[in-house]
Amino acid sequence: MIRTEGNGELYKIAVVEDNDLIRNMIKVNLDKKGFLTRGFPDAESLLEKSKKELYDLLVLDIMLPGMTGLELLQEIRKNGLDTPVLMLTIKGEIQYKIGALDMGADDYLVKPFNIEELLARIKALLRRSLGKPSTPSTKQLLIGNHRVDLSNLECANQLGKIKLSEKEVKLLAFFASRPGETISRADILEEVWGMDVSPTPRTVDNFILKFRKIFEENPERPSHFISVRNKGYRFEK
Repeated sequence: MIRTEGNGELYKIAVVEDNDLIRNMIKVNLDKKGFLTRGFPDAESLLEKSKKELYDLLVLDIMLPGMTGLELLQEIRKNGLDTPVLMLTIKGEIQYKIGALDMGADDYLVKPFNIEELLARIKALLRRSLGKPSTPSTKQLLIGNHRVDLSNLECANQLGKIKLSEKEVKLLAFFASRPGETISRADILEEVWGMDVSPTPRTVDNFILKFRKIFEENPERPSHFISVRNKGYRFEK
């Protein structure tokens, strides 16, 4: 689930840096400031982990073993994710900065850097991308490893995008507004479909089946869209 400050949860940040000392130093300081930080020594290990977990911000070193930080950035942007990315490198020349920004980086910091400056830049990127910590963005929703853009009617993970219908987005937003609450099919129909004459309780069931195929790791044992016998459905982040 997405983690946001202000409701007892934390922003989730991935740090991809092959230098163990620098990576651990960043992680320790971010954790002290209340972030939930994951460290990775290379791009490949992040990509493997991100199949099951999304992050609110990425800190990427450009000079990584194997796939470089710029190649990782290209891969992320190619898959349609707009996760904020802060690049780290010893390369201070202007062409490296321009190249990283042109490829979709949101900010750039040259080593050696001051940890307080790094923290300030991270907080600024999070404010711009998700809204101020006390007021998380209402335009995005994270379900499992999928980020749902309620404005553009689509969801995405590291593997690509899926287009959603207006009704699907409206239903997702309704569930997200009442997490952990059992909602009857009748209430769902009234709220989402309103005066439409065609929908039936079975319509809701069909939408839930589709959501499980998209968002659940195991649709047969759902952890987000849960059936409540003889009552309806419950949404869990």
